[in-house]
Amino acid sequence: MLSASFFEFIIVGGSYAGLSAAMALGRARCRVLVLDAGEPRNRTTPHAHNLLLHDGDAPAALAGRARQQVAAYPTVQLLDARATGAEKLPDGIFQVTTAAHGAFAAPTLLLATGLRDELPPLPGFAECWGASIIHCPYCHGYEVADQPTGLWMNGEMVAHMVAMLLNWTRKLTVFTNGPATFGPDVRALLLTHKVLLEETPVDALLHTGAQLDGVGLADGRALPLRVLYAKVPWQQGSDLPAQLGCELDEMSLLRVDEQYQTSVPGVYALGDNCTMMHQLANAIGVGNRVGGMLSRTLILGRTLPLPA
Repeated sequence: MLSASFFEFIIVGGSYAGLSAAMALGRARCRVLVLDAGEPRNRTTPHAHNLLLHDGDAPAALAGRARQQVAAYPTVQLLDARATGAEKLPDGIFQVTTAAHGAFAAPTLLLATGLRDELPPLPGFAECWGASIIHCPYCHGYEVADQPTGLWMNGEMVAHMVAMLLNWTRKLTVFTNGPATFGPDVRALLLTHKVLLEETPVDALLHTGAQLDGVGLADGRALPLRVLYAKVPWQQGSDLPAQLGCELDEMSLLRVDEQYQTSVPGVYALGDNCTMMHQLANAIGVGNRVGGMLSRTLILGRTLPLPA
């Protein structure tokens, strides 16, 4: 008889992708454990957008409702715990350890561990991140359209982002936080579309609460601004992929195949940690797909002879 710490699937990460996979697996009567540290990437974002049926809802409220719905299935156990270690045992079973609740085991591991954004150490940046300093016009651009807007970016990719953002606002300033590193073609694009270029280093982001009011520059000037798009670097949100030996791609995302299996057989990734599509709808859809696929494989393996 299996011990209480053994499951058919362990999901690390209980946000949208992880909970979506848990629901699909739980409804297929698979025995599932979800470990969640309670630190979703969008925890500073007040409203979720571009999510059909829930446009404008608070992400925390959506996640809370999702947890309630998943918890209704007795096949799924939700545990508020940080996974601190993971390893593949000699018999092929994965063991996941937690600081306060011991170890758990399963033959299949799903990593819905997200990403960790690396914010610049500027006063006001963290306070406004996710509210008025944002990363995606598809997620937030409609609500802040036509307002005085900045783009925190340098390099040749500025051309692409400017071309996109001009759809939402013509009051646009590019902040390179130092000398621009792009060439004359990008400068010509900015000039053609009357996009301002500010190369003076930024000292601070001026704000009231989470609302950006302006940008304080190193030369003492303060430029009024209501919205700032920023492409900040990220790292994997958990050390578990590295502990397991999962490969990363050139974008520091987990490398997965068409079935979302990582380079380690039996370990799957879903959500922000393996894709550039960082939207709630995508996370929910991928979680449902992976959960359905894995449950089908398990069910057929029980009832049909498997090929040698």
